[in-house]
Amino acid sequence: MERPDPSRRALLLAALAAALVPASVRAAAVPEPATFVQGLDRPWGLAFLPDGRLLVTQKSGALVIVSADGRRVSAPLAGVPAVADSGQGGLLDVALDPDFDTTPWVYLSYAERDGLTSGTAVARGRLVGEALQGTTVIFRQQPKVFGSGHFGARLVFARDKTLFVTLGDRQKGEPAQDLASHLGKVVRLNRDGSVPADNPKLPGARPEIWSLGHRNPQGAALHPRTGELWLVEHGPQGGDELNIARAGGNHGWPLRSQGCPYGSLAGTACRIGGGVHAPAFVEPLATWVPTSIAPSGLAFYTAAMFPEWRGNLFVGALAGAALWRLTLDGERVTAREALYRTLGERIRDVRQGPDGALYLLTDNPKGRILRIAR
Repeated sequence: MERPDPSRRALLLAALAAALVPASVRAAAVPEPATFVQGLDRPWGLAFLPDGRLLVTQKSGALVIVSADGRRVSAPLAGVPAVADSGQGGLLDVALDPDFDTTPWVYLSYAERDGLTSGTAVARGRLVGEALQGTTVIFRQQPKVFGSGHFGARLVFARDKTLFVTLGDRQKGEPAQDLASHLGKVVRLNRDGSVPADNPKLPGARPEIWSLGHRNPQGAALHPRTGELWLVEHGPQGGDELNIARAGGNHGWPLRSQGCPYGSLAGTACRIGGGVHAPAFVEPLATWVPTSIAPSGLAFYTAAMFPEWRGNLFVGALAGAALWRLTLDGERVTAREALYRTLGERIRDVRQGPDGALYLLTDNPKGRILRIAR
């Protein structure tokens, strides 16, 4: 009887071993991102139009349209409100009306100045050609305060077509627990800026408030199965959080954090309020300690291009200059890894495209849109 070739036998054994490894572990090699668009001025948010073009905000105040093939970037659209481009402020997120085909409203979040103070605002205008028409402010964060940090400002439409807006604490801390203030909150609005009748009715609260005790939530997305709002927010020195923002939930800032006050030594003793949120406050689903990644941008992956990534959660990182992939089991994070660390670029936003690819915005004066596909 002929003896099997040793090299062929090794290949057969390798194939058998691979077949015995669960598919979730046999993930294909991570593809390198390709430059889709370059030369953008500190891009912050993007939204896909029904025809495949992209609306992209630039922090300086310019809203542009990128062609579906990435070859053309429009001139800045008219009709965008004046923005306070200072510090972390500027033109921030963009979202399309849920009924965009019949009511082509575009929603923008931005930092709005009033004298020496500023605050997060939301405006909407109808997209006609390459301009916004009838632009109207539908929400203004109250109160406006001094400073140029922690505007939050992600826009997410819920399944019932109400609008979630994430709002940072403007680096003031205590107002995140003050129900008479919008600082450090998530608010929920109707599309015209009015208050939904079924918002939580917290004693003494502004009626727009959905949840409180947030520091600076810069990434938000709806869970594809439950429809709940998931968000990531910056901690202080460590303690970045992944949360589910449920009606009336208090997430503890500035009374609890796994992070530490700036300038303190790393370790568990410095964690704010002891670190543990429960039972007084909502415990985060995950934290990054002891080093902050400065999360910004959040997307659930649901497409067919990367079947091994289906159900995963992707988080952009500014300080960490990476794209984080989180594996989930319900509301439990079972694994996470940092991708594309070698890029050396801050990831400001991450979105799943209509083609099933992932699109990343890099936060630079010559920022790029990167496309991850196979």
